[in-house]
Amino acid sequence: MTQNKTVAHYQDGKLLKGVTNDFFPNKDIFHLSPVNAPLGSKPIELTIRGLKALFFVKDYAGNPDYHEKKEFDPAVIAAGRKIKVLFKDGELMVGTTNGYQPSRPGFFLVPADPQSNNERCFVVTASTVDVSFL
Repeated sequence: MTQNKTVAHYQDGKLLKGVTNDFFPNKDIFHLSPVNAPLGSKPIELTIRGLKALFFVKDYAGNPDYHEKKEFDPAVIAAGRKIKVLFKDGELMVGTTNGYQPSRPGFFLVPADPQSNNERCFVVTASTVDVSFL
């Protein structure tokens, strides 16, 4: 079973870090095994309601001094449609997507910056103020 390192970032600023193996974009609930939970602990149940985005990360700590690039490398062909997302909290993400539709509750985005700590993220549409194709 695939285990994904994730950071659940809620619109109220709450962050939960851990592993999930049952997140599906069409489900309202998923489970997270917190990163520092004792061995054998039951996963906690999380809901999409109130979620800003679910970040699938390379490392839980990341690099707080790194500033993610918001443009594409012109020498690299991007897979998917180029997209810009502005969240309600002011965060801007630039990347590619294969599934954005305004009527859906969310969509996956792969960052434009290959050095980003985020491998991909599931953006909750309700947490955005602007989504536009580039």
